[in-house]
Amino acid sequence: MLRRTLIGLTAALLWPALALAQEAAPAPLPRVVLETTAGRIVIEVNDRAAPITGANFLAYVDQHRFDGASFYRAMKSGPENGLVQGGANNDPARLLAPIAHEPTTETGLSHVDGAVSMARYDPGTATGDFFISVGATPSYDAGRPFSIDAYGFAVFGKVVEGMDVARAMLNAPTSPTEGEGFMRGQMLEPRITIVSAKRETAP
Repeated sequence: MLRRTLIGLTAALLWPALALAQEAAPAPLPRVVLETTAGRIVIEVNDRAAPITGANFLAYVDQHRFDGASFYRAMKSGPENGLVQGGANNDPARLLAPIAHEPTTETGLSHVDGAVSMARYDPGTATGDFFISVGATPSYDAGRPFSIDAYGFAVFGKVVEGMDVARAMLNAPTSPTEGEGFMRGQMLEPRITIVSAKRETAP
């Protein structure tokens, strides 16, 4: 009897702590499903580490600005490394206002294999174009020496399903003549259409 009483008291004391721990557990990060003509890609958006960049990407998704857009660029930096880029492709009808730059030195994120990051010109010019790192591309992190500047690109998520699709895109045919400057020869031909982009619904 005493043992049952002690077990009951222990459970009663632990229950509030367990309930509090469950309440304090952070909500899962939002996920976005890209249905493309090459296959399905699911992106987990880290809007906690990169709130400005994550919110921007989700705004494009929620407003259907990626629907009918495309992946249009594949840049190889090695046999199985590089990036594939997609999004608004500077289409004025799709663009929202540019956002502030969130460098990886502030977010703690990095260009690991599957990282999703914003394409840009100068810092603070990113709008609706993003890229997926195929293989680790740490030279795109802030503070690393690379060809543009020391601010790096703003990682805001990662591919959690469909890296096989991204790798296939990296090896897809490109036009030998399309593209300006260093992008010449990197434009996918044909483009890979983003049929739809929407938030993943909970099971």
